[in-house]
Amino acid sequence: MSDFDALQAVIRRHAGARQAEQRACEALLNALYHALRTASGPGLPLNNVTLDFIPDPGLRLRPPPPGGWHAAWVRLGLCEVLVRVRWEDGAFVGEYAQGGTFRLDETGEDALIALARRLLRDVAAAYAGEAPRPGTALN
Repeated sequence: MSDFDALQAVIRRHAGARQAEQRACEALLNALYHALRTASGPGLPLNNVTLDFIPDPGLRLRPPPPGGWHAAWVRLGLCEVLVRVRWEDGAFVGEYAQGGTFRLDETGEDALIALARRLLRDVAAAYAGEAPRPGTALN
């Protein structure tokens, strides 16, 4: 078997796991989008929030290998925020904006709302010229 054939075989062998990981990461990004829409509280939806899935700009291999990043632009009214997420050690790990990071060990509504509110505060701080806060686990 040539090196090329070995590469093709390993890509095919891990395709199912890679696709499941992609679906999970995209589902988390979609859930974050919905959390951002409701971050203002019950009955106060933010109507000017949109989500646009994109290939990760830092991607150096396609398709992404297991543990690779999945990305989306989230439009929040007048600005857009790049959010990247991947599955790592049983949790979702992510990055957003200019230095914002997070780790979600569970993805319940409360954890997603907390992340959405922190993302909104951090983006506002970035536009105000304040230093980003280091990321922490949300739960």
